[in-house]
Amino acid sequence: MQEYDLFVIGGGSGGVRAARMAGSRGARVALAEAGALGGTCVNLGCIPKKLYSYASHYGEAFEEAHGFGWSGASPTFDWETLKRNRAIEIMRLNGVYEKLLIGAGVQLARGRARLVDAHTIEIDGERVRARNILVATGGLPARPSFAGQELAVSSNEMFDLEPFPQRLLVIGGGYIACEFASIFNGLGSRVMQVYRGGQVLRGFDDDIRNFVAAEMVKKGVEVRTSAHVDLLQRAAGGLWATLQDGNTIEVDAVLAATGRRPNVAGLGLEAAGVQVNERGAIAVDDEFRTSVPHICAIGDVIDRVQLTPVALAEAMALVDRLFGSGKRRMDYEKIPTAVFTNPNVGTVGLTEAQARERHGRVRIYRSEFKPLKHTLSTSSERALMKLVVDDASDRVLGVHMVGADAGEIVQGFAVALKAGATKAVFDATIGIHPTAAEEFVTMREPAA
Repeated sequence: MQEYDLFVIGGGSGGVRAARMAGSRGARVALAEAGALGGTCVNLGCIPKKLYSYASHYGEAFEEAHGFGWSGASPTFDWETLKRNRAIEIMRLNGVYEKLLIGAGVQLARGRARLVDAHTIEIDGERVRARNILVATGGLPARPSFAGQELAVSSNEMFDLEPFPQRLLVIGGGYIACEFASIFNGLGSRVMQVYRGGQVLRGFDDDIRNFVAAEMVKKGVEVRTSAHVDLLQRAAGGLWATLQDGNTIEVDAVLAATGRRPNVAGLGLEAAGVQVNERGAIAVDDEFRTSVPHICAIGDVIDRVQLTPVALAEAMALVDRLFGSGKRRMDYEKIPTAVFTNPNVGTVGLTEAQARERHGRVRIYRSEFKPLKHTLSTSSERALMKLVVDDASDRVLGVHMVGADAGEIVQGFAVALKAGATKAVFDATIGIHPTAAEEFVTMREPAA
């Protein structure tokens, strides 16, 4: 029976990074993946979603160009062209991932793997053994609970909908729901977003949540909060969705974006003695050991922070422990993130509410303005920037933004927060003029 130093189950971002790094350190490594390499991020998440987000901005950009002197016939959008070009790019990335694995000496097993016991893995009937095993199988869209929910699609199917939905209902208020609502609104769909909670993007700073929701509404998304779907039925013209208040909506497609769950079904965890927690995620310690110490898990399947760069960092820390110095540690503080709504959201550090709870007295700096671009574009889009500062130490605890390229801007400020920068350091930094980003280093007066 073939034996390995490390066997990785799952070819997503975290699994591929761990396999590559372990292989480059001389370990005997194999990786099993039944689907396309790259996992959710490459195939059904970050990459195609960002490409579609880019696509969704062009219609708006063509209209805005009139204010800058451009004129002519308005271009038309072709859904099939976007889908085809996206598929070509994803296939290219799949090939890149395969070459990276082969280049690192990783044995690639095409098939679904399951644990037979604590050291044995079976892939489509063939068994191998490993000294260490890594489970990096990611997550799956969670299905909502209402009559007719099987008629809704998940985020996995949104990239290849056929035909293009002229009327789209989005169920959910998280970042995936908000992003797809913005994307399809920009591509030309009439979009309604329905969410049970009082405001979208739960967990983000309240000012950011309220501001981006208002901007989405201005751009055409109909956002209904404190509402939910009770019934979904097929109708002659498409689908009928019945809300809890009795109102019905006729649409062409329904996206259920109500969260994600760890992908653990059929892995044989019980046979190997691996425990899951109350959320159904694989339980691990600070060094990613499961209840069976030589079986580890990282990424969305452990349900800590479901972000691709986090899975990559977890993989690096794990490989360093198994095949390196063991000094590398995973730090979950001050993780930056972006939401690719229109306009974008970028954020790092504590929300205002979190900062008040943890630090007591804080200072808030807040600036809302029309970006220079839109002084001629005729767009009513506005930007919001916010700093949360610890009053006692003057350290900046949170940086939050709604506006164009918010993710690109906040990434740089994440470095400053990680380094412990104070508001005085921000004030002493010269801004780049004229940019939106300079607003973060020119806010002087705390908000009331």
